Amino acid sequence: MPNIFIQAIAIKNNSPQEGFPFAIPAIKKLNLRFRKPITFLVGENGSGKSTLLEAIAERCGFDAMGGNKQHKFSADEYSPLASHLYIERNPMLRIDQGFFFRAESFFNLSAYIDENGNPKYWGGRELLKQSHGESFLAAFNSRFREGLFLMDEPEAALSPQRQLSLMAIINGMEREGKSQLIIATHSPILLAYPNADIFFLDENGIAKVSYEETEHYRITKSFLDNPGLYFRALFGE
Repeated sequence: MPNIFIQAIAIKNNSPQEGFPFAIPAIKKLNLRFRKPITFLVGENGSGKSTLLEAIAERCGFDAMGGNKQHKFSADEYSPLASHLYIERNPMLRIDQGFFFRAESFFNLSAYIDENGNPKYWGGRELLKQSHGESFLAAFNSRFREGLFLMDEPEAALSPQRQLSLMAIINGMEREGKSQLIIATHSPILLAYPNADIFFLDENGIAKVSYEETEHYRITKSFLDNPGLYFRALFGE
């Protein structure tokens, strides 16, 4: 039986109804239950994916800039949603291990790790002396074992081949049965991961969808099937 550390999340009844991020439909109507160890959050920019992950991370004791439970270096940053977020945790499991991965702040986390940590625990090389994609994979390979893992756009610096490498890492974690991963992504490659739950955030709230129902799949497949059609529409030819 896989470890499901977070079983459900919802917005508290006394939360504000206006202003950021409470006016975002997916946040305002938030009521989500996790039933599988791998969950993807998808939606357009501004749909609330990152905002939601940041709030979950803060409530679970991760630093706002990312890292594991021991990384504490951005005390001034906080999530406006966190205190209004209800989290139903598995009473049999403690969230002692895991990682909050934010693509947009991973450079800052890498600098902090290189200055305060030991490279041998991160693949043997300082993270900032690797390419952006290499440092991503160094973190995934060396620190992703068991616990709760929150990932915001992990594909940002990864080539398609390296995205497949990440899928292999995720699969290894799933087979061990000691991890829960919640991943916000735009990658049609990662979203193809088998037997994961996919939740789509839009102006109507949050809904569970199949891989083939996502815009990421439909638009990518349509474009690859007939790129000329898109060029004519986009370029006015």
